[in-house]
Amino acid sequence: MANEVVGCELDWEEEIENDGNDFVLLNEGEYDFVVTKFERGRSKGSDKLPPCNMAILTIRVDDQTTIIENLILHSKMEWKLCQFFTSIGLRKHGEKMRMNWGKVLGATGRCKIIVEDFTGRDGKERQTNRIDKFLEPEGQATVTNQTQQRKWTPGNF
Repeated sequence: MANEVVGCELDWEEEIENDGNDFVLLNEGEYDFVVTKFERGRSKGSDKLPPCNMAILTIRVDDQTTIIENLILHSKMEWKLCQFFTSIGLRKHGEKMRMNWGKVLGATGRCKIIVEDFTGRDGKERQTNRIDKFLEPEGQATVTNQTQQRKWTPGNF
């Protein structure tokens, strides 16, 4: 997948005026999101997980702020991958599916946002938003319920 370059190179004497967007800290709660960028990467590993493939997602939340979410492709993190693909409608809860990363860009869903405290490089205490959970679309039936609804009974048409 080719990376899309946004913007353009500036000349040395170019006129400038864009001050950028102010950082917006969202309150904790549930928000709509859209995936605006997808990159394939590799995690460095940790005490709990070995180095492995990683999806780096840029997610625009409620048209107000952007969050970078790293989805680690490891069996210990399968639950989060399932949450994500269910949230964007490419999987039903309990369903076995093959991850289709080609359909992720532009996908929409809903997530639970939390506020997290951290210490910046300058030593100052700050806050940021983090996706705590990807939420299932409302009204989505589970695979088990759908199977039970389609069960054939002799004599019933």
